[in-house]
Amino acid sequence: MMLSVLSSLALVSGLMVVRAKNPVHSVLFPIPVFRNTSGLLLLLGLDFFAMIFPVVHIGAIVVSFLFVVMMFHIQVAEIHEEVLRYLPVSGTIGLIFWWEMFFILDNESIPLLPTQRKAIQSTNQEYVEEEDKN
Repeated sequence: MMLSVLSSLALVSGLMVVRAKNPVHSVLFPIPVFRNTSGLLLLLGLDFFAMIFPVVHIGAIVVSFLFVVMMFHIQVAEIHEEVLRYLPVSGTIGLIFWWEMFFILDNESIPLLPTQRKAIQSTNQEYVEEEDKN
């Protein structure tokens, strides 16, 4: 349950990084992503990485990005015009990405080659025979 909540919040925060209109908000949204990722690492039992991850990413990377964004004084109107200009290209790339991910994650759509099947079956048979001997 907790794994689903943390990963969902991380995904929503990650989407908000891209969807935020204000560049400062876009730089601040990775903080919940890193916090939720740290929680996921804690659930996996990786305590050291869970403590180091937010220190390194939030402490160094996000603060650096925020400093750069504040220095450049980026105008929101200019960014909005650029986004609309590249919308068809980014939409096409996004659809191709989701299509590829669908086929990668769908096990039935990628059948194993016959040689791979034989290798897996022979390895399994050897393991079962070895276990039967013991």
